[in-house]
Amino acid sequence: MSCVTQYSYTGERSLDMDINGVNSAYAYSVKVDKGTYEKKNSETKPAKENQASQAAVYEKSEQVNADSSKQIYKMSKTDREAIVKQMKDEMLKREQQLVDLVKQMIGKQGSTYAVATGDDIWKFLASGDFTVDEATKEQAQKDIAEDGYWGVEQTSQRIFDFACALAGDDVEAMEKMQKAFETGFKEATGAWGKELPEISQKTRDAVNKKFEDYYNSKKEIAE
Repeated sequence: MSCVTQYSYTGERSLDMDINGVNSAYAYSVKVDKGTYEKKNSETKPAKENQASQAAVYEKSEQVNADSSKQIYKMSKTDREAIVKQMKDEMLKREQQLVDLVKQMIGKQGSTYAVATGDDIWKFLASGDFTVDEATKEQAQKDIAEDGYWGVEQTSQRIFDFACALAGDDVEAMEKMQKAFETGFKEATGAWGKELPEISQKTRDAVNKKFEDYYNSKKEIAE
């Protein structure tokens, strides 16, 4: 399990993810083209010229790193504390983003399930005005199916992908994201008014399974 795996979803609702996929593919193609060009270009240059060029780039990079280090060391204690606080605040902001997303997604999954199955809780949420035509009900049933947009697999994968994007493939950050997921699920349960439908409980298990698979993959790499 990795945070860099790309997944594709079908339907109008996944347009933003499709765009991200296109951008990723474009960035990859540019990288490949650039590497091919640099390889061909280096083959046409004399060996000494290439070596001199590489040495110059290396020395410049070393100098930049040294200058950056000096700037950090020159910071006052107040400045360093401000940076640490900013980083902590940013992490808390990211955790809250996941909490909000989980609450929204699990709530939407539950309401779709209610429409598909006629769960009485939807009548309560709709203040008694509960009318669903056959076309809406049929679409809801498709959406909560095993391969549907609000099915267990697709919903859990979107949540996990979002956690990965926020954590940046960092184990410690991912652990915080898993806790944020549980907080979001708890808030979704509170908003629902009773225990969430079985499909949401299975989604919770699936998300936690993806987190565990991720941790295990990192342990295997370390060993």
